[in-house]
Formats: sequence, structure tokens, C-alpha cells
Amino acid sequence: MAATKSRDIDDLPKIQANYTALTPLWFLDRAAAVHPTRKSLIHGSREYTWRQTYERCRRLASALADRSIGPGSTVAVIAPNTPAMYEAHFGIPMCGAVLNAVNIRLNAPTIAFLLGHSQSAVIMVDQEFFTLAEESLRLMEEKAGSSFKRPLLIVIGDHTCPPESLNRALSKGVVEYEDFLGSGDPNYAWETPADEWQSIALGYTSGTTASPKGVVLHHRGAYLMALSNPLIWGMQEGSVYLWTLPMFHCNGWCFTWALAALSGTNICLRQVTAKEVYSSIAKYNVTHFCAAPVVLNTIVNAPQEDTILPLPHTVHVMTAGAAPPPSVLFSMNQKGFRVTHTYGLSETYGPSTVAAWKPEWDSLPPETQAKLNARQGVRYIGMEQLDVIDTQTGKPVPADGKTAGEIVFRGNMVMKGYLKNPKANEETFAGGWFHSGDIAVKHPDNYIEIKDRSKDIIISGGENISSVEVENVVYHHPAVLEASVVARPDERWQESPCAFVTVKSGYEKQDQNNLAQDIMKFCKEKLPAYWVPKSVVFGPLPKTATGKIQKHVLRTKAKELGPVPRSRL
Repeated sequence: MAATKSRDIDDLPKIQANYTALTPLWFLDRAAAVHPTRKSLIHGSREYTWRQTYERCRRLASALADRSIGPGSTVAVIAPNTPAMYEAHFGIPMCGAVLNAVNIRLNAPTIAFLLGHSQSAVIMVDQEFFTLAEESLRLMEEKAGSSFKRPLLIVIGDHTCPPESLNRALSKGVVEYEDFLGSGDPNYAWETPADEWQSIALGYTSGTTASPKGVVLHHRGAYLMALSNPLIWGMQEGSVYLWTLPMFHCNGWCFTWALAALSGTNICLRQVTAKEVYSSIAKYNVTHFCAAPVVLNTIVNAPQEDTILPLPHTVHVMTAGAAPPPSVLFSMNQKGFRVTHTYGLSETYGPSTVAAWKPEWDSLPPETQAKLNARQGVRYIGMEQLDVIDTQTGKPVPADGKTAGEIVFRGNMVMKGYLKNPKANEETFAGGWFHSGDIAVKHPDNYIEIKDRSKDIIISGGENISSVEVENVVYHHPAVLEASVVARPDERWQESPCAFVTVKSGYEKQDQNNLAQDIMKFCKEKLPAYWVPKSVVFGPLPKTATGKIQKHVLRTKAKELGPVPRSRL
């Protein structure tokens, strides 16, 4: 049967006057027109206005276009949170190219893979990471041989860094970023993408067992997320945003574009410390910042001399990236930070669910509030569908707060797909949903709560144990600064929980065996017996560039420890 054409009351066409592709690039044009002299970016002693930022982005687009970079091209940027990284989010797509913001903490072989896989025609690299880029290019050339086509290399100078690394790059004939901008036209007539499905950014997931996957995002999704974020968070026009979250991580959860929509002020932080966070809040009247739970943990446990308390005003914090322990949320709240808990993935443009606060929670005890706020919550405004489905049947699980299933998404804020990876796309989009791989329950109020990554569930004696829930209890022990729980082989139960713990200052010299026993005893009072860690390992926890604890590394360490012997049970 032939498909019937959808009916409407009219046959009015889309024309230039009433239809244009959605793109966040217009937000910059508006900010420059409405608030030309307002500060757009502050980085150390350097300050720019929205008019200047717009001109610089157009110069970047023009200079790239003059070198035949445009639709179908990818431009890689290896840089921390600096004005150049912010400008790249507009200047590169303004010439039709795609931005590939590269994680600065990756090693040369991984970066070489990303640059090759993305076929980046241009590499913009911060002076501190020039040697890393050089090594990556050397590896690429070694592999490709005579067929290697060297990308255009641009070094970004930073006045807050020692000059030696910049001078070294320039001595090799590499073009400097400011000189490159100088060759561009500040009035460059950039064009809206012909189709909002056109790619705006490419970001690689931190693949651990295989080569990382390239997440492709489109203009439409970036536009919707850039507007959803401020609405969800209640951000005001002119907000002052501190860049603690790396812009290379999912395009700074799309706040790069959101700040232009708000004509706000971006405060760049090259390196994030608790002292810098507190200092920036006081100096620049920061209203908002985003951070992974591990950064929040650093803030609440900062030495007194690094803090400025009480805070001069309420500071709004958005956290995501891992399930935050309620104890950390409680401590942040006690210090005057108002924390909004969100959840999402690179594949969903960053945060796509929020633990939306309800007025009736205001009268609840602070500990109860923290537990409610620790849930992943409900879907974002710009995300059309969210559910938790049974992994076997594909049907929604009941909203009973007990039955576990996989979190799935559907809507305009889901990625286009993984670059050049049809097999992964087929798997991740199975059944018409984007499959997150995260295991959660749905509560009676329809708020979801993550219980684990599917691969992080501990199966002990045939019973499932949520590593996240065990971690939340371990975090409450007074000696614990950071904790991560993974499965360790067990002679009797196949697997049992193993807690990796970093202790707070002042506890380092305590007898580790006694402290381990104390932590286990503490857990026994609060958890089912089979959930209690059978082993505790002390030391620093391995982390990704965005502050996530690398559980795959800990799982390997737990296996290397060998199985927990029967005699200890």
C-alpha cells in the first residue's frame, strides 16, 4: 500500500522568509548586536567583548575558508579552556567545517588515531601541547608512509604560560593563532548550514577496550541543547559562567553556545583547583559552573586556606558524569552551593535528564533532600522521550523503584551516530531507541535512578549488587575522600565487592588493615551482608580527563589481586 501523504489545512511552502535551519551560530551574532561592549571572555589579564569575539570568530572562519576548509572538512583543536577553544566552537562551523575538540589528557597514539579517523585537515594546538601534537603526527606519518598528507598546524599562544614552548613551535615555522586570525576578514559573511542535520561537532568517547567511537552531533541538536540548558537551570541573561568543565568534553555540555544565547560572560580556567574556583567566585561574581562529582568532592574537602567562605552569594552548580554521592551533595548545599544534578552522555549532547527540584521537597530534612537530588531525574525539555526498558523484552519497566532496566532515549538531542562505525550504530540504535548501557530503576514519581553501568553490576552468588549504592555508603565513612567499588573474583561467590578508597588528609598514617576492617564494619551496619566489600584497597583512584573514575582500570587491578579466599568469608 502506498504511503498516504500527511494532511494539513493548507499547502503553504517553506520559503526563505519563514524557514531557516536551526543553528547555535546565530546566538553569537545576536550577542554582538545586543551587548557589543559586554565582556564575553575573561582569561587572566585578557578580556574580550561580544563584538570582539564575533569579529575574531569571523576572522577564524574566513582564514579557514581561504585555505579551502569548509563543508566536509574537520578541524581538530587540542587545547584547555582558553578563548581560542571557545572561538573554535563558532569560527569552525561558520565556514561549514566540523569541530573536533580533542581531550588534552590523551596520549599520542590515541590522538594519532583520532586525527586519522576524523581526517582532520587542520590542527589547532595550545602551546603546552605542541609536543604532543608533533608526536601524534609523527606516528600518523609512520603508519601512512608516503601517502601521509600533513594537516595545517596552528599553535595557540597563551600569555599565562611560559614562552619557551611557543617559541619552540614558532622556530619550526608553525603559524601562530593570532597571526592566522589576522589573515581573516572580521566581516566575513558566514552562511547558515543548508540543512540543520549538517554536522557541527565530532567528539570521541573514552573507549577503553577498543578504539574510541566518534560521536557526530548536528546543528539542530546543538541549538536545542544550548536553549534547554539555561531553561532547565534557570540561568538569567548575563550570567557569569566559570569554565571548570573542559570545553573538549562534549563541547562543554553545549554551554559554549548557551553562553552566547544568554550574552553571558565566560571565565576561562586553564587549570581547575578548589582555590581557583573559590577565588574566581569572589573576583568575578561567578553565578554558575559545571563539574563532575569528583571536582565537587575536591571543593567540599578543600583546606580552609583555599576557600572563601561563606560564599559572597549563592552559586549554582550543575553536576553530571557519574552518580554523585548524597554525602557530597549535602556538603555542597551546606557550603551555600545550589546543586542541580543532571545525567547524560556524549551521545545526547551532554545532560539530558535532570533531578528537577520540587517545592514540596523544601520542607524535608537535608539528608532526604540530598538523596532525592542524587537521582538522575526526568527528561530534559529538548529531549522528546526517555524510558527505562527491560533488557530482554524491550518493554518499559514498572515505576516501582525496584525493577531494573536500561535507560534509553529518543529525540532531537540524540547524536547522528558514530562516525564510520555502522556496526556500533546498529547496536546502539536497536529498536528505534538510543541505548545508554546504564542500568536504572523508575520511581513512582517517574524519576529515574541509576543503579549501575550494565558492565559495573556485581553478580555475587547469582545476586545483583549495585556498585553505586555500595559506594554511597562507603563515602559516608569519615575517613573516605573518594571511593569506587568493582567486582573482584571470589572463590565462593564468583564475584564480591572490592572497594578502592582514597582517604582524607590526616588518615594517611593509620594502619591500613585496621582502617579496612573499620570500613567493612561501617558498611555491615548499613548494607545487606552480601553487599559489604570483602576487600578494601587504599590509594589514589585513576581518573579520565573529565574527572570520571576509570572503573575498567580498577576492575583489572581487582582481577590481579586474585580471588577472595573462602577462609575470609
